[in-house]
Amino acid sequence: MVKPVMVAVDDDVQVLQSVGRDLRRKYGQEYRVVTADSGKSALEALRGLKLRDEPAALFLVDQRMPEMTGVEFLAAALEIYPDAKRVLLTAYADTNAAIQAINEVKLDHYLLKPWDPPEENLYPVLQDLLDDWQANFRPAFEGVRVLGYPLSPHVHEIKDFLARNLVPYRSLDVETDPEAPRLLETIRASTTPTAAELPIVFFLDGSHLVRPTIAQVAEKVGLRVKANKPFYELIVVGAGPAGLSASVYGASEGLKTLMIESEAPGGQAGMSARIENYLGFPAGLSGSDLTRRAIAQATRFGVEILTPQIATGVRVETGYRFVKLADDSEVSCHALLIATGVSYRRLDIPGLEQLTGAGVYYGSANTEAMACRDKDVFIVGGGNSAGQAAMYLARFARSVTILIRAVSLVESMSQYLIGQIRDTKNIRVQNHSVVTEARGSNCLEIITITNKQTGEQQTVPAAALFIYIGAQPRTDWLGTLVKRDEQGFIYTGAEVQHAPDFAQFWKVDRDPFLLETSVPGIFAAGDVRHGSTKRIAFGVGDGAMAVQFVHQYLSSL
Repeated sequence: MVKPVMVAVDDDVQVLQSVGRDLRRKYGQEYRVVTADSGKSALEALRGLKLRDEPAALFLVDQRMPEMTGVEFLAAALEIYPDAKRVLLTAYADTNAAIQAINEVKLDHYLLKPWDPPEENLYPVLQDLLDDWQANFRPAFEGVRVLGYPLSPHVHEIKDFLARNLVPYRSLDVETDPEAPRLLETIRASTTPTAAELPIVFFLDGSHLVRPTIAQVAEKVGLRVKANKPFYELIVVGAGPAGLSASVYGASEGLKTLMIESEAPGGQAGMSARIENYLGFPAGLSGSDLTRRAIAQATRFGVEILTPQIATGVRVETGYRFVKLADDSEVSCHALLIATGVSYRRLDIPGLEQLTGAGVYYGSANTEAMACRDKDVFIVGGGNSAGQAAMYLARFARSVTILIRAVSLVESMSQYLIGQIRDTKNIRVQNHSVVTEARGSNCLEIITITNKQTGEQQTVPAAALFIYIGAQPRTDWLGTLVKRDEQGFIYTGAEVQHAPDFAQFWKVDRDPFLLETSVPGIFAAGDVRHGSTKRIAFGVGDGAMAVQFVHQYLSSL
C-alpha cells in the first residue's frame, strides 16, 4: 500500500530541515514526508501527488512566508486535498491569524514556534490529528461487505451495528452494484439470491454468512462477548459517555474494570454527526470520533469491554454484586456502576412499526445519510441530537424537514445549532406538527403530518423518517432491587436518603454517596439518573465523579 504523505512547508531552510527531521524520525515508517520551501512549490507537489492518486494526510505550514502565507496555501491546498489535516506554525504575534483560520480554512490546530521538545509539543498534537485522519481515511476498500437490498430492515440492522462499533464496511445493492455479480460468483451463486436469502455478509478472511444474526457478525469481526475473569473490582454497565468516562478513570486509578455494552460503545452521543460545544474541540468532532478516542483510552488502561452483551439482572450477596448476562453467565464485582443511558421513544402510529429499518429509523442518520442523497427526508424531534442529524443529512438530502410540537426550537436546542439550521437553505422547521401515519409497500413512501393547533393534515412523500424523541431509561433489567421513579430513572444520593422508607432498606451506618443508589455499592451515572442533565459533558463528569465514590466505598469494605 502507498504510504500517505505528510507535507511540511517553510521558507526558512533551517526550520524546514528541522521539521522534516522530526517528522521522519517519528512517522517515517508509516508516512512519506515531503518538504517544500514555498507555498507555490508545495502546491505543485500536491498536484503531482493527486495525479498519482497518492493520499495526503497532513499539512504542517508556516504562516509567515513571502508571496503566499500559510493560510493562503492551506486555502488552495483545501481544493486539492479537502480531507487532509491542517496545522499552522506561528509566532506568538500571529495567533489571531491562526484563530481566524479555524473558520477560513477549517484549521485543525496551530503550534507556536519553537516546538522543542517535539516529544511534548509536536508529536502529541500531530498523532491525535493523524489518528483522526486514519479513522476516516478510505483507501482501496478492505473490510466487511454487506450485500442485499438497501431498504431491507435486516441490512439496516447490520449496517448500523457495524457503523456504531467502528467496523469498516460497504453496503452493496444486490441489483445495481457492479461488484455484486463478482461476489456472488465467489460463493458459486448462479442466480441473484431471493430476498429470503439476503443479506449476505462477506468478511476479510474470505468467508461469508447468509442472513446472519448480530451475534454471528460480532463474533466474526472479533468483538468480545465473554468476560475473561469471574470477578472485577468495578463493573460498568453501559458504554455511553458516562460509562466510558467511569471505565477510563476507574482503570487508570488501578481498578480491575469490566464494561458491558448491549449494542455499541458511545450510546446516543456516538450517533451524533457533529458535536461542536464539547470543551477542547473548537472545530467540533463527530460522536464516532469521540467514542473511538474514549475506547482507545479505556483499552490502553486495561478496561475489558464486552459488546454486544446484555445485562439481564443483578443480585447482591454479602459484599458482592452479581450481574447476570444474556447467555445466563454471571460476573461479580465489589462495585457496580449503572450507566445504561436512555433510548429514543418508539412512536405508536399506524404503519410505522412495519417500516422500521425500511425508511423509518430511530437515530441512525449517520448510517443512512448516503441513501438519502437528493431525496426529501423528515426528522421528528427538537433536541440537539435532532439538530445534529439535520445538519448532517442536509449535506446529502434535497430537503430536510424538522417536525416539532413546540412553537420553536429555542427551549430544546442549543443556540449554535439553531443558528446553523437557520442558515442552511435546505432545512426547514415545521412547528406544532406531529406524524400521525406512515405508509409504503416495501419501504416508506409517504407520511401524514397533523398540525396540533388546527388539526389540519397533509400527506407528503417521504424517503426517510428519522426519530429523535423522548428519553426512556434502560433500567427494566434491574427489577425491584434499585429504587427508581415512575419513568424508570434511578434515584441517587439525597433522593435515596429522603425516601419515606429509607430506614427499612438502608442498613449501612453512613449516608448514601452522591451518585450511589438505594443499594450500597451500586452507583448510577449519566442520563439514567433521575434529574440528570442530558448533555455529553454532564455524562462524562458523572462517570468521573462516580469513580471517586467507588473508591470511598471500596475503602470501607
